[in-house]
Amino acid sequence: MKEKIITQSLDDIMGDRFGKYSKYIIQDRALPDVRDGLKPVQRRILYAMYKEGNTHQKPYRKSAKTVGNVIGNYHPHGDTSVYEAMVRLSQDWKMRMPLIDMQGNNGSIDNDPAAAMRYTEARLSPIALELLKDIDKETVQMALNFDDTEYEPTVLPAKFPNLLVNGATGISSGYATDIPPHNLEEVIDATIYRISHPHCSLDDLMKFMKGPDFPTGAIVEGLNGIKKAFETGRGKVVVRSQTQIIEEKNINKIVITQIPYEVNKAELVRKLDEIRFQKNIDGIIEIRDESDRNGLSIVIDLKKDVDVQNTLNYFYKNTDLQKNYNYNMVAIKNKRPVCMGIVDILDGYIEHQIEVITKRSLFDLHKAEDRKHIVDGLIKAVSILDEVVHTIRHSHDKQDAKKNLQLQYQFSEKQAEAIVMLQLYRLTNTDIVSLEKEKSDLEALIQTLNNILASDKVLRKVIIDELKQIKKQYPSPRLTEIKDEVQEIVIDEEAMILPEDIYVSITRDGYVKRISQRSYKASENIAFGKKDDDVLLDLHFASTLDKLLVFTDKGNYLFIPLHKLEEFKWKELGKHISYLIKVSPEEKMIGSILVKSFQRPLYVLLATRLGQMKRVSLQDFEVTRYSKPIKCMNLKQDDQLLQVSLTDDHQAIVLTSSLGYVSLYSEQEISILGLKAGGIKGINLKNDSLVAMNTFDPLHSYSYVLISDQPGIKRMRISDIPSCNRSTKGTLIFKSPKTNPIHALSAYVLDVQDTLIIETQEHKETVAIKDYSLSQISQKPSIIQSLKNENITYIYYQGVLSTDLYQNVTETQDLSTTQNVKKVEKSQPLEPQQQDKHFEPISFDDLFNDDF
Repeated sequence: MKEKIITQSLDDIMGDRFGKYSKYIIQDRALPDVRDGLKPVQRRILYAMYKEGNTHQKPYRKSAKTVGNVIGNYHPHGDTSVYEAMVRLSQDWKMRMPLIDMQGNNGSIDNDPAAAMRYTEARLSPIALELLKDIDKETVQMALNFDDTEYEPTVLPAKFPNLLVNGATGISSGYATDIPPHNLEEVIDATIYRISHPHCSLDDLMKFMKGPDFPTGAIVEGLNGIKKAFETGRGKVVVRSQTQIIEEKNINKIVITQIPYEVNKAELVRKLDEIRFQKNIDGIIEIRDESDRNGLSIVIDLKKDVDVQNTLNYFYKNTDLQKNYNYNMVAIKNKRPVCMGIVDILDGYIEHQIEVITKRSLFDLHKAEDRKHIVDGLIKAVSILDEVVHTIRHSHDKQDAKKNLQLQYQFSEKQAEAIVMLQLYRLTNTDIVSLEKEKSDLEALIQTLNNILASDKVLRKVIIDELKQIKKQYPSPRLTEIKDEVQEIVIDEEAMILPEDIYVSITRDGYVKRISQRSYKASENIAFGKKDDDVLLDLHFASTLDKLLVFTDKGNYLFIPLHKLEEFKWKELGKHISYLIKVSPEEKMIGSILVKSFQRPLYVLLATRLGQMKRVSLQDFEVTRYSKPIKCMNLKQDDQLLQVSLTDDHQAIVLTSSLGYVSLYSEQEISILGLKAGGIKGINLKNDSLVAMNTFDPLHSYSYVLISDQPGIKRMRISDIPSCNRSTKGTLIFKSPKTNPIHALSAYVLDVQDTLIIETQEHKETVAIKDYSLSQISQKPSIIQSLKNENITYIYYQGVLSTDLYQNVTETQDLSTTQNVKKVEKSQPLEPQQQDKHFEPISFDDLFNDDF
């Protein structure tokens, strides 16, 4: 018992066993041989069918019988794996030159499974016999099978370079291979050239081999990728579907007639239809699979006003209508896995063919010489026929006859055997003629075979002639189109979107919804859908082509293309923005800016509660990736982003602090900084905080309205507020009593026709600005009697303040020209335009510190 105990470390045991296993699956399972381009299971299937006489000249046989022969004689593995390999060899959308002719359901390009092997029938295809030709002439090495009862070939003679023609794919331990199919005629031409010019360059071979030739056709782009793959065995090419655009009276169509290699057509159609269903692209009417026995056809119907090429580019980018194919040409060469370019692959195949032709010639030579020896004996026997007959008649038996012939007439044992076995009808005078002709033919054959064996040039010519014969016998026009350059896919996202006027709302908690004009107009007396403790920030009248920048109190912004928003009704809650952008639950939205064009010379003005401010060029906010919040201002500890505003370099700024200080100056006092900068001091705050930032056209007549916590309201002329420099404390606009201090909650620059809506826990009060008289700068806010002694929860205004700055600047204006101007200059006042209903709420849950 002790002798059976292994005293080795686990590392050594595992390393040794896994090494043996790896060697087995690399050499005998997953990787093809460079000589015949077949994996062991494929080779065994073809050889088993050949041995059984299951060839194309004979009727089909049940696939189950072939699978049983393969498992029982050569390949002791599961029947499923053998049948799947057999089915793949018969599929003309995976094999450039199928090696098995299968009758019945052998699967489909939609990845439908083949029928069970008891239902299908198969036989070798004609070209498969070219791989097996001359196998009975001792051309390849034979080895005992798994139970030492039969011999099987270690490689097939392979009369054409099957590895390149049909390609291969496989994964083993530490190695994988991906070799695409190539055109038979081109591969043969390249092989012939390589045989004739053993030292030719890759460029010479590429005059014949243009690139891969997939059974599914399509277009291959990237000559550099093909050349790199041909040179090193590794490289990438782009495979693009073959499409055509059909313009009709009411609709346009994209018709797909060829798809990339090994793409599941049904899955491709499903993905295309999913894009239509999710409205990632507007204007897709229907997607249909019209494929039939005449060929593949996928039809995409588009609305007439849709940019067809742009839509097609989107499909190329987001589906398998276009995909990359990565060459990884690994095969077994000299019993080792090697990554090879086509020069090495062709050389490996040519060496194999030289060996095959040499062994075949030797076999044929020995056979011809043996036959000539027999024929010489028969001719001699016919010439002395009477003596030979007399000798045979006077012999005791066959052995005695052979012995007497050898002794009396000097025949060899083989000649004597042939003579005694000669049939009587052959003993005629005319038979000598056929024997003489046969001898002449044998001598010519022997001379030819000796020439082949003696001359490398003659031997190579034999290989060339046989390759030419195969090329002639199996014509194979190219299916895949080769293009030198990879066409860049440019997607104009705006061109894919059908322009539509919509409303977009955003709440403080981040709920966003796209509202159709129809729903908005039908909801005049219906409450806006939101959570009870949430606040509506903004409602924009916009287009699906626009973008929305939503800012958070953490100094971040969210980039939202409006066409990506889901549509909801006015009364519905909507959906949290996190379904598009990953937003932390702690982040609260503080405002938004609707962007029609990032190319206009406009700025985003930002202000924090601690009085830090900066301007950022609107162009800097445009991004291509927007799956998470993007930093727009670096905040100090305990600071929060308070408000944002879109400006045109000609706006005035009015800042209001909690203690009632107001600072008024030109926006040009604020430096233009980058997105991640922290800003500069906009107002000097001491034991105070900023509660409002407003921008306005200084040439227009506006009122300044302040709301205090009494609750109170104060209305002043903007012109009554003294202008000052940035970073000063500003002007105190009301004196707060020490016993019952007053704090500003918010402030607005409003038109006289505007309305403020103030809500408390008990009431909702509509305040018309024109109902309150103008007050002096030192007067306290007047108490709103209807809300006396109540706590304001939030405020928003509803009015005609929104000026469309996009209409007042051009895209060509240089942003740098206005950065150092210190005073507001404008040629004429801007007329305010009612672009939308605009809501600007202020929440007071955590507005003040305990000091207040």
